[in-house]
Amino acid sequence: MSPSVFSRRRFARGVIAGTGALAAPAILRAQAPLEIKVSHYLPPVHRLHTDVLESWAKDLEQRTGGRVKILLHAGNTAFGNINNQLDQVLAGVMDVGLGLHGIPRGRFPRTGIIDMPFLTTSAEQASRILWTLYPELLKDEYRGVKVLALFAHNPGLIHTRAQRVERMEDLKGLRIRAPSPVVSNMLTFLGATPVGLPPGQIYESLMAGTLDGYVLPWDPVHSFRLAEVTRFHLDIAAYTVSFYIVMNERRYQGLPAEIRTAIDELSGEKLLPRIVAAWARADADGKAAAQARGNTIVVASAEERARWRTALEPLIQEELGRLEREGVADARTIYARMVELART
Repeated sequence: MSPSVFSRRRFARGVIAGTGALAAPAILRAQAPLEIKVSHYLPPVHRLHTDVLESWAKDLEQRTGGRVKILLHAGNTAFGNINNQLDQVLAGVMDVGLGLHGIPRGRFPRTGIIDMPFLTTSAEQASRILWTLYPELLKDEYRGVKVLALFAHNPGLIHTRAQRVERMEDLKGLRIRAPSPVVSNMLTFLGATPVGLPPGQIYESLMAGTLDGYVLPWDPVHSFRLAEVTRFHLDIAAYTVSFYIVMNERRYQGLPAEIRTAIDELSGEKLLPRIVAAWARADADGKAAAQARGNTIVVASAEERARWRTALEPLIQEELGRLEREGVADARTIYARMVELART
């Protein structure tokens, strides 16, 4: 082989090697982004899907320069069962889940104290109470997960299919869907029969006549089309119900530090304004749907609300006693702190 041929070949090998070295970062940059799977039980038209999770996902993808891709699974998918949201995250089937504290029942007894009648007056107030108390008194209920948000909806209403409800006495004998243990016990205390049922089954149950009504805020009246099977709505603002958004702790810790930082910067207290605004829009959607159908909306008077509040005080004490008997030794401490924060 002539020296000139040998030199050309050696030069070519050097060019190839150099090109590969220069291309390595580009190959790394071209790698598929890290996928984070997120599930919830709500329909994809719900404001928590469109206004909270979708926008959070978009912000996280942008904040990480496309290194993260969020895969959203709504309630109409195989991962949308309301009972499975927490277990899917703990098992690593889903990375992030949005769920209801009261379903399945008994998983979050301390957090569920926020559902006590007439404790809070808005989604913002209830959500900030939960986030304030999380590191102080609630953290033990969230082992195995990274908490991204704790929040509650605006005070709920009592919606009925055929019977107008204006006073406590009007509830007697009615079968009413309840979202949490505290609300179930409240209904029992007032003479109704509480029914545990996922939101997606309320429509069919009302149609079949096996359910007389339900307690929910305004938003499902639109998102679950319940205005079609509901005639009366009592705005009594007697309770709230709380939710979580959590991430598998192992999955979170296994992410690169800069991605964990991006998640932290978009979650927690920083996520609450987005959630509160979504509830406001969702409630407006639900009320508008009821008005469009010509449904009857009754706003409870201050006097009637006072009657309910007085009548339900023994229930609150019974609930706190029940929680103590079931092992929540600090139930009264938690309730007292919630009351204190609600008054500040």
